[in-house]
Amino acid sequence: MRCVAADDHPYAQIVCESRAPGKGAFVFGRVRWCRFLTALLLLVEAASAQAVEYGELAENNGTWVFKNTEDPVFKLMRDRGWITNESYFKVTDQTGNNWIEPADAVLNQRRELDWNRYLKTSLHLPDWIDLGLEQRTRFESYDHPWRASQAIGNGQTDPQILLRSRLRVGLGGDGPFRFLFEGQDARAFLNRALGDFRDTTTVNEFDILQLLGSVTVNNVLGSGLRNDVHFGRMTMDFGRRRLIARNDFRNTSNAFDGLHWQISQGQVWRLRAFFVEPVVRDDVSLDRQYDKSLFWGAYLESRHLPWLQIDTYYLGLNDQRVASGVDHRTYSTFGGRLYKDPRPGEIDYEVESAWQTGTRGVTDHFAHFQHLDLGYTLHLPWSPRVLFHYDYASGDRRPGDGQNEGFDTLFGARRWEYGPTGIWGPFFRTNLHSPGWRLIIMPAPGWTVQLKHRVWYLAQSKDFFGSSGLRDTTGSAGTSLGHDVELRAQWAINSNLDFDVGYVHWFKGSYFDRLPASAGLPAGGNKDSDYFYFQIRARI
Repeated sequence: MRCVAADDHPYAQIVCESRAPGKGAFVFGRVRWCRFLTALLLLVEAASAQAVEYGELAENNGTWVFKNTEDPVFKLMRDRGWITNESYFKVTDQTGNNWIEPADAVLNQRRELDWNRYLKTSLHLPDWIDLGLEQRTRFESYDHPWRASQAIGNGQTDPQILLRSRLRVGLGGDGPFRFLFEGQDARAFLNRALGDFRDTTTVNEFDILQLLGSVTVNNVLGSGLRNDVHFGRMTMDFGRRRLIARNDFRNTSNAFDGLHWQISQGQVWRLRAFFVEPVVRDDVSLDRQYDKSLFWGAYLESRHLPWLQIDTYYLGLNDQRVASGVDHRTYSTFGGRLYKDPRPGEIDYEVESAWQTGTRGVTDHFAHFQHLDLGYTLHLPWSPRVLFHYDYASGDRRPGDGQNEGFDTLFGARRWEYGPTGIWGPFFRTNLHSPGWRLIIMPAPGWTVQLKHRVWYLAQSKDFFGSSGLRDTTGSAGTSLGHDVELRAQWAINSNLDFDVGYVHWFKGSYFDRLPASAGLPAGGNKDSDYFYFQIRARI
């Protein structure tokens, strides 16, 4: 059982939608039954769970893990005779020897894939079969919407319930050939009122998130190098996930159809390359790719020096889906990242710089993004860490001048730096200038609490504000978007059950007071906004 101590750790939830008999009734029935069984097991064994010490975090081969020695659910299974002693000691092995890589292990963060497989163990499935269920439920609400598309709602508060259910089935075990199916059902409720936010970042019903095969060759020709090839539909995380990510807080995730290749030498270095077609999500129909949208690139990671770890990359995009040609995107993105991981009593840092060239429609495109983190972890109880941020993402200085300068964040994620996404998420890595800071503490085993404050400005006053649809082409509204304060608390009971709750107050700036009526700001959109969410995730 593992818990990564990262400031972007995603937490999730449980609760299944009841459905009339039909296409998904059986799947949801199974999820609901498994949820009930897991909850029952946890309740029955509450006394044992309280006796288990889940804390504190320890570092193991560069990964932060809990130092616990026992899982109460597995212990209950053994005590009741549902699994053998041999199976119990195998699945609760704390050395990491029981980790069986799925087909997407090198594509995505391990914390997204690794949890105790209660269902697989209870069904006595062999090692070469992987089976996992995940269900997340989140309630979220915000007032005084600002998006131009929400003007029809007359500024009303938007509360919603978002559900995301995933099923993983893997074949191959530790063999060189592996297969993975991951299905996802993402939907939202209370989102039908006028002005409510809804798009394919919140809804993607009954779809295939991943369907891929992989080939792994260890110690290629005796060189000590590992080689991996992936083919099919896949999700991917690269670097700090600012440009390519398997979205976690968001209700839906980016996926790609194509090929991925990796060669690596242990944890020292690895080189990755890919050629894919981005999957275009549909809220109710099956997602599909377009041969007129291609995405490719190469990404090199070097871990030779702990105090100077280096990433360098090139990413190419040719998106010709729109018939008119005005929004055709042909970009080359070059970038690099330098960083040092956090250590108690030491300064840590991260610097990332990305530059884009190409064309957008008939205009030339030249844009850039700059990021800086500077942090320090104190040798004190609760391991307090102070972190300072700075981001600059270029915007278009003079609309209509034949030069587009708005940075395109491609397929990146942003929750851990900019705040909650979901139905909230006002800030993007485009036309943005933002300093900020946060304090992170771990007051108890499994707990992480954060306080964040950031100040927000437009990089260019005449360009759009993110994806809000708001724009003042005269620049008279200025650049001040205001500042926000976020409080977030996360509690990981173990790798199978966790909670996440957060609150954001956005003190809106003068930009919203000065916008012309033609910009389409909803009624009351210039007033401060409050956002709240609570979510729970269960995995079996």
